[in-house]
Amino acid sequence: MLYTKEMMEEQTTDLADWQKEVYEHFSIMMTSKDNAYPCVPGVQGFVKNMLRFGFVEDPRTDSSADGLACLLKEYGNISRETGNYASLVVFCDTRSLIEEEAAIEDYEEIFWALLNATHRLDEAEWPKDIPMDPENQSWEFCYNGEPYFAFCATPAHKVRKSRGFPCLLLAFQPRWVFDEINASTSLGKKLKNIIRKRLVTYDDMPPHPALKWYGQEDNYEWKQYFLHDDDTSIPQCPFMALKKRLKSLRP
Repeated sequence: MLYTKEMMEEQTTDLADWQKEVYEHFSIMMTSKDNAYPCVPGVQGFVKNMLRFGFVEDPRTDSSADGLACLLKEYGNISRETGNYASLVVFCDTRSLIEEEAAIEDYEEIFWALLNATHRLDEAEWPKDIPMDPENQSWEFCYNGEPYFAFCATPAHKVRKSRGFPCLLLAFQPRWVFDEINASTSLGKKLKNIIRKRLVTYDDMPPHPALKWYGQEDNYEWKQYFLHDDDTSIPQCPFMALKKRLKSLRP
């Protein structure tokens, strides 16, 4: 089920305690004046009710991929009606992982495993204008024919605070959102400068070197999906190339 901002705030009796708590944290994060969240489009999208929200179970379970697939399919059908700063925000039930003190590397594997499992449920053809090779600068994660920039935040991130959150949080920004926000537009250049300055203040460290423009010659979108607490990145994109280490993390 997709929720609007109003539904989340007015129908809290329909939510579990953990769902109420993570949404409340997200709301505070998006509206803080003293510690402004770096992603200006995300903040504007939240304030203007352009975001949509959903929940999935423990991200290590098969049901979480089923749930995410349903959310993405439903969202793809209505995203263009929600506003120019549209995004789907998905909160995962991470309570067991927190108890197990899962590390950033664990969350990274779980994140890519979930994207892979969700992709396998996609009945639509991969968009013809998006390459399937993640090492291509124009690659982007796609579902039901829609390309998305995927963002991940976890409870294990402590240093890079912009990627820290009380549960595993996934955000999917439709690629069309960036039609007016890119390296060739004045708005894109302006927002980039603002976001970079906010990132330095928010994280108290320079932006990750993987953060670059879509389509830029030395840019790889997949590296931006999940950032480490330091400036490193894994050497190869795990999309559609799962490792078997995940078995030890399954509940």
